[in-house]
This record gives sequence, C-alpha cells and structure tokens, in this order.
Amino acid sequence: MKLSPRIKFLIKNGLSGIAWLLILLAVYYLFKDVVFEDNPEIWVQRFYGKPLIIYGIYFASEFFFGIIPPELFMLWAFNKGGVVHYILNVLFFAGVSYVLGYITFLIGQFIGKLATFRLIRMKYLKNTWKQLRKYGLFLIIIAGMTPIPWSATCLLVGSAGYPSFKFLKFALFRILRFALYGYIIFQTHQIG
Repeated sequence: MKLSPRIKFLIKNGLSGIAWLLILLAVYYLFKDVVFEDNPEIWVQRFYGKPLIIYGIYFASEFFFGIIPPELFMLWAFNKGGVVHYILNVLFFAGVSYVLGYITFLIGQFIGKLATFRLIRMKYLKNTWKQLRKYGLFLIIIAGMTPIPWSATCLLVGSAGYPSFKFLKFALFRILRFALYGYIIFQTHQIG
C-alpha cells in the first residue's frame, strides 16, 4: 500500500514528536528521582508556593515559541492540590494554549503580509515554504499533539496564509492533547 506524501509527513513528524516526548519523560523521571527526592521541601517552597509566577511562566512559554512543555505545568498542578484543582488547571492550561495559539496565528498572518518577511522568506525559507504551504494543516495537528513548539508552529502557519476557520478547527487537537496527557499524568501519579 502506497501512502500519500501528506500521510508520510504526518507519520514522520508525529514519530519525531513522540521521540521528543519520550526524551522529556526521561528527563522528568531523572529529575524526580535524583534531584527532587533528595530535597523536596526546597522545590515545594520555591515553586509550589508561588502560583502566579508559574502561571506567568506558562503564559510566556505559550506565547513565545512554546519551549516549556505544558506537561511540566500539569505536573505542578497535580502536586499543588486535589483532583478538582488539577482538573481546573488542566482546563485552564488548555484554554490558554488554544487562545494564545490563535493569537500567534493572527500575528503570523500579519507578519506574512509584510514586505520584509517576504524577502526573508524568499532568502531563507525557500525550500521549507513549499512544504509549509503543502503540509501546514498536518503540522498544526502534529504540533498540537506532540512537544513540537506550538506557538512557533501557529506563527508559521499563520504567515503561510491559512484560513482562520481551518486553523481553529485543527487546533482543537491541542485541547485533545491536554485531555489525554492530563489523564495520563493523573493516572500515573495516582499509582506512583
């Protein structure tokens, strides 16, 4: 059976996103076992006692390229309070990610119309641009479900001129990611 180029793109990039997720999980468990277990009170005082700082870092991360994986914030929420607190935080994180993704998408649409950006695109993104135009919607799904930086992807897809309605529809995969990962974190930390 021959796969279409779009499906190949989805599989290839989906697998790289899963590989990054596995690396992040390994780093998390290493940190938890080596650093946190030896000095939990220091980490609790430093991070768990200052939720406004955590929310501020989350906002900044989701707006500026999405470098910090949201699962770290879910873990913080899990360790901060009870089940209701955790669920409300996961819903809050998902909503913020979706809205800020759309805002960066709109910024990308604006930037895409600038003459300066078109010159940069022709000089540095010549080969990548064709692929972005062809596979942009798949890229939204992949970035929504994996640790690939969400905000940067939204910015690029917006600059490629994708319609807002299509973006908002496919960006719902981001909400699905929070539901799935939130459930997995909840289940794995209930046991351990």
